[in-house]
Amino acid sequence: MRKCVVPGSTRDRWLSSGAPLRCAHPGERRQASGPGSSPGRRRLAWLLPFATLLPHTALAAPKEAWEAPTLTVTRYDEDWSDLESAEKRDHHWTGPFKYIPLGDIAGGEAWLSTGVELRARNENYAENLWGGAAAPNDGYVWLRALPYADLHVGKLRAFVQPVFATSISVAPSPGPTDGTGLDLMQGFAEADLGPVTLRAGRQMLSLGSERLVGTRYGPNVTLAFDGLRANVAVGSAKVSLLAVRPVQPGKGSFDDRTSSQKALWGAYAAMPEMDLYYLGYRNDAAHWRDRSGGETRHSIGARWHAVRGDWHWNVEGVYQFGHFGEGARRGAISAWTLGSEFGRGFPHLPFSPDLTLRANVVSGDRHPGDNRLGTFNALFPKGKYFGELSPVGPYNIVNLHPALGLQLTPTVSAGVAAAAYWRQSRSDGIYDIPGNLIRAAGNSRARFIGKEVEATLAWQATAELELSMSVSAFAPGAFIRDTGTAKTIRMLGLESNFRF
Repeated sequence: MRKCVVPGSTRDRWLSSGAPLRCAHPGERRQASGPGSSPGRRRLAWLLPFATLLPHTALAAPKEAWEAPTLTVTRYDEDWSDLESAEKRDHHWTGPFKYIPLGDIAGGEAWLSTGVELRARNENYAENLWGGAAAPNDGYVWLRALPYADLHVGKLRAFVQPVFATSISVAPSPGPTDGTGLDLMQGFAEADLGPVTLRAGRQMLSLGSERLVGTRYGPNVTLAFDGLRANVAVGSAKVSLLAVRPVQPGKGSFDDRTSSQKALWGAYAAMPEMDLYYLGYRNDAAHWRDRSGGETRHSIGARWHAVRGDWHWNVEGVYQFGHFGEGARRGAISAWTLGSEFGRGFPHLPFSPDLTLRANVVSGDRHPGDNRLGTFNALFPKGKYFGELSPVGPYNIVNLHPALGLQLTPTVSAGVAAAAYWRQSRSDGIYDIPGNLIRAAGNSRARFIGKEVEATLAWQATAELELSMSVSAFAPGAFIRDTGTAKTIRMLGLESNFRF
């Protein structure tokens, strides 16, 4: 197994881009890994001195002699069994925490792995939602702790990860994804039966590039599911069979509940350079524009992704069908999306630039009065879909997104990106990432939603600590001007993330 250190927010940005995750060797470019959606000037002012020192202090960061397995957002895919050797555990201060030998239990070799994520994120907005938000000039702090313990006894396993998440100064009031007090984020039992691994309980899910099923890592409270999962190894393919329900977080401690309205099931086959999948979805209380009712939707998708030399790409297409509504207003669903990313790195040039062009087309509803529904449903997508500032989600969208990544020093990375957005259908409005309608179509025939620019900077101070920042602006287009307030959104983000 190849070893490398990939911090969580770096991995989250890789998922946001759709590019395949890979380890960075010395001299190879590593993606910028900004705060996800963090701005901060007021509530987290103690981070600003670090931001001003980034280009200077980064060069002094020592090179770690010990390199861990790739860190992940879900944490349960990390394999620390290589640290069975006490000599290897002594190479780094985290070694004794990552592999704790427990001897023989019930006839099986037992060991425990532990770790934690401590994250502070400050977000500040000016004219959020183009000036139409309930608190358009909001500034707040998110605080999150995610410790975990992973027990292995022979072929059996138990994984537990509590969460403590809270917020400061969210206006007009914090919601369930801003803070959940103390609760259980993940907790499952697993049995290794050779080519089949069975898992039951609560877990985060990250499928492919998280276009349809992701961890919602950007917001303060991540997304988990309750249910069953079976991972089946078939040659070089890994097939995940799912039957789960999302967890609905509450604002207090120990009040998260399994959703009684939503369900997800299906199969996801991950092969070298190709993913194929079917996902079934049901929502007994769906809302699309002025209609409500039960929704059953089936998604069939394929994803082609690869890295060949200095080139990398990711192309994914999904078709959805099913039905929505009740009684006389019940109608068929027919929706689709096609997303692409093509990029090339230049590792031999100064700062190892990597140029990427992303393009997405996501269907909208073309005939609102015919009972048929053409709006694509992104189900449970990643939290920061189009970038650090993401006022619009993957519904009724056409967008182009060029980006440039730079490796300024071995530990400091930067990124600059631009994006333009149009409505795919003039008869449908625009939605946020969870799928809530934020601007109805009204009488506007304009397609252009707006344009965005964004810059990110990240310092991997140590193998465990990352400091990052982002600056973003979203200027409104003709559709936004036709349908309400139309001011330029500005966002500043800062984040500190400590993980091992």
